[in-house]
Amino acid sequence: MKYLVMIQASQAEYEAMRGKASGAGPAWGEKDLRAMYSFMEKLNGDLTETGEMVDGQGLSEPARARTVALGADGRPVSSDGPYGDTEELLCGYWVLDCASLERVTEIAERILQCPGPEGVTNHPVTIRPIMEGGGDMR
Repeated sequence: MKYLVMIQASQAEYEAMRGKASGAGPAWGEKDLRAMYSFMEKLNGDLTETGEMVDGQGLSEPARARTVALGADGRPVSSDGPYGDTEELLCGYWVLDCASLERVTEIAERILQCPGPEGVTNHPVTIRPIMEGGGDMR
């Protein structure tokens, strides 16, 4: 079964990764970034090797997002970042083809081990099954 595995971050956390500390967390140094990228590269390589990786991408910061919604008159209205009603938005995802929910949960637990500077926010990892072939909405 295919699953969408999602991680979140805020605009402030993206800025922290560029070295700007805030109330959202500490500034990341070059060593922290290298450790995170190395971890993700290893994780993605392992998932590719097992045949479970379908796709995986990091997303640009929320400030670069665009939202399109219907206005009061029913016509589309677009607005640019930084984000909508919540501070945390999707920052990366994997589409994985795993034998079971237990297996994809193991992978999510591994994602939680991604290194970062002391005090960094550790957001939950969200797993959503992907409906295939007009799946049941009940």
